Amino acid sequence: MEIKIKKATQEDSKIVIRFLKELYLELGEEKESIEYLDEEFLSDFFATETTKIFLAFFNEIQVGIITLTESQAIYTGGKFGLIDELFVLPEFRSIQIGQKLLDFIKEIGKQNNWKRIDVTAPSDSKFERTVNFYKRNGFVFTGPKLKFKV
Repeated sequence: MEIKIKKATQEDSKIVIRFLKELYLELGEEKESIEYLDEEFLSDFFATETTKIFLAFFNEIQVGIITLTESQAIYTGGKFGLIDELFVLPEFRSIQIGQKLLDFIKEIGKQNNWKRIDVTAPSDSKFERTVNFYKRNGFVFTGPKLKFKV
């Protein structure tokens, strides 16, 4: 079993879009989250690199995605990482791909001297397994996330 992780590029846009759409549909995200997803929209992400996108491969098959944004805040003591999206194809779950993606991001955090890495997990009880996955990986619950549409 070989799991590899590589940084996505503009050429990977189609698979990035596919994985993010599947994630948003699974989470029940608003229609607008999916409407934004096209190659032109993603080109800004690839150009600025504020948010980095990584793909997971299992035996050369694309099976997962994780996105990571560097941010900073006083309450975190400076710079920190924010996992915006993490998705593994359902048929490839429970074989350590999500674990490998998190370990990869934790290593980036160490290299960048971040104080912490944040992730927003769904609060719906049907996603209890997801929350427990993060807890098993050392994440602690710090409260709900709210949003305001501008």
